[in-house]
Amino acid sequence: MALAPKILVRGGTVLDDRGERRADVLIEDGSITAVGPDLEVPRAARTLDAGGCFVLPGLVDMQVHVREPGREEAETIESGSRAAALGGFTAMVAMPNTNPCLDEPEIVRWVRDRGRAIGLCDVLPSAAITVGRCGSELVDMGDLYDAGVRLFTDDGDAVMDSQLMLEAFRTVRNLPGAYLGQHAEHAGMVAGGHLHDGAVTRALGLHGRPAEAEELVIARDLALALTTGGRYHVLHLSTAGGAALVRGAKRAGIAVTAEVTPQHLIFTDDVLSGGDALFKMNPPLRSHDHRTSLRDAFVAGVIDAIATDHAPHPAEAKAMPIDLAPPGMTGLETALASVHTHLVLTGLADLTCVIGSLSWRPSAISGLSRLGHGGPIRPGSPANIAVFDPTQRWTVDPKRLGSLSHNNPFRGGELQGRIRTTLLRGHPTLLDGELQA
Repeated sequence: MALAPKILVRGGTVLDDRGERRADVLIEDGSITAVGPDLEVPRAARTLDAGGCFVLPGLVDMQVHVREPGREEAETIESGSRAAALGGFTAMVAMPNTNPCLDEPEIVRWVRDRGRAIGLCDVLPSAAITVGRCGSELVDMGDLYDAGVRLFTDDGDAVMDSQLMLEAFRTVRNLPGAYLGQHAEHAGMVAGGHLHDGAVTRALGLHGRPAEAEELVIARDLALALTTGGRYHVLHLSTAGGAALVRGAKRAGIAVTAEVTPQHLIFTDDVLSGGDALFKMNPPLRSHDHRTSLRDAFVAGVIDAIATDHAPHPAEAKAMPIDLAPPGMTGLETALASVHTHLVLTGLADLTCVIGSLSWRPSAISGLSRLGHGGPIRPGSPANIAVFDPTQRWTVDPKRLGSLSHNNPFRGGELQGRIRTTLLRGHPTLLDGELQA
């Protein structure tokens, strides 16, 4: 990669884990070299006007489905990286439900190296807990750890064999910084289900996915984490009971973290009353009471991170009847803007809490902080930075976004707040709203 340009980000408000302050940020050779008010413009430096904007540590997404290898018609590592740059992300964790599955070091290294070659976003692959995500045999976690994996998950399917999960926890406990993540839905309880088990599902004549299915898996896994001392992460938490279990486990000193998606914080299952498969996802959007509990848990710090669960699908797949359409929606490009619009501007959460959940906290959980993501913005740190304009209003047009798929739940709607610039190690990947590759 060519030498990073010399850049002065001028006139913004720096916001990181140390709070807010008015400061310019000077970047040279890919690193931050000075932070302070009214810095002089060095010779040959490019000045980026950040007036009225927040200068943030690059965002980090803990759950992204890039679909490559195997389903490149929906998304590729390159298109997913474009979407990430548009959303202010400098790093993301790629999920293992590809074809072939990410369960061997060679394919993990291929995904990681492909992301590096594209140069728009660092891609840290996760790996399956079980071979082929089939739930019957553990992967070689040690070899995968040596290949850079820190998250092990059969995402999309919970590992139901408790003895196998016990062995997985015992193994991961001895791998510094590694952790197990679960898509916490009991397989038997959600079999044949499509949406949250409630009034909307019954009105549509469909089988539901009950909240108890999530709570049962979380409770078992927390017991195993307590027994072994292994680190546990709840992917896309969606229920009030699940949030209560995480809250109690943290109080008990169990090594547990949790994430929530923007869509679970913003929507309820009412948006599915017309049968639009755009809003179908797993775990499903749930009732108003569950959403309220998730919001409360997020503001209270029980939920550590916001992750998009970016799940692209071709248009023809999402156009199928709701009982046949695949679950999932995209979200990289709209993550910060949607939460800013629906939680910050409405007074439900403050901006620092939101940015922390999208940047330094997921970076710390996923091990990406060791690669220089999530800040802080200070001299000597890698220049992984996003510039966010909180006043810009824009209409979400998926055809003008980075993803190959258009199943974004905010499409056609207006959001306030948009990423203006994204820098990866000082290289602009998004500059004044324009992708640089």
